[in-house]
Amino acid sequence: MKILAMFAVCLSLAGSARAQTAVTTADLDKLDAAADVVARQITTLKKVDPSLAMTSEKTLIEIRDDLTYLRVKLRREGSVPQKDVTDVRDRLETLRVRTQSSTIKALPIFTDDPLEKVITVPVGTELDVRLQTSLSSETAKVEQRFEATTLVDMNMAGSLVIPAGTLVRGFVSSVRPAGRLERRGSITLSFDEMLVGGKHPPMRASVVQAMEGKMSDDVGRIGAGATVGAILGGILGGGKGVLAGILIGGGGTIAATDGSNAELPIGTILRIRLDQPLEVTLVK
Repeated sequence: MKILAMFAVCLSLAGSARAQTAVTTADLDKLDAAADVVARQITTLKKVDPSLAMTSEKTLIEIRDDLTYLRVKLRREGSVPQKDVTDVRDRLETLRVRTQSSTIKALPIFTDDPLEKVITVPVGTELDVRLQTSLSSETAKVEQRFEATTLVDMNMAGSLVIPAGTLVRGFVSSVRPAGRLERRGSITLSFDEMLVGGKHPPMRASVVQAMEGKMSDDVGRIGAGATVGAILGGILGGGKGVLAGILIGGGGTIAATDGSNAELPIGTILRIRLDQPLEVTLVK
């Protein structure tokens, strides 16, 4: 938790950067500090997964090289594009989650706190989340970060495991803009982290369906206490709510059905499927 807290502080420019018009040396210092946190995670990872640690280390070296370039550019020219800093931040965050997830999976931490219990959400479980940022195959970049929030409560074993409004985070794992040769744009989203109960359990999930954001009004009228399947199954049974012009393919790839780019506006509801068990720690 200390590492997570430190990383959150180090990457605090994630929100503030959008509000700033100029990148400062302090912004790059925060990214350097965040890179140090990832470096320590990689050191731990070497003991349990040397292969992944080696590839992660190479990626971190590339990110540090880009940071050095940005520092030189800032010193010589007095400014650097905000998009370049955002790109480095997103790549670093994706690497952080990937190395942390692998370390936890290889070295599970069992709690002996009587006030805590761990519930495993099984593979194949589906959740519906609402995008907090717009995504497009025309402008998105690989490893670009994005956020979404869960739409309804998930209850298991008599407990509220994932409350509605829980933050889920992910990254763009592949993207192909529409062009002259390949007229249909496509984008693949990978979900890798959930923030629930003050903890950051790693997750792996992919998109299986995309729906219009206005469906959330229907969900509210039906009642948040119902299950995801009961709510959205009935709505989609009549063909209502499916996002027009979008086709979901293998691996969760979202492609445009016509000669254009795949567009996912803010508020789009994505049904995602867990590809590995999700361990959620609850406070009794």
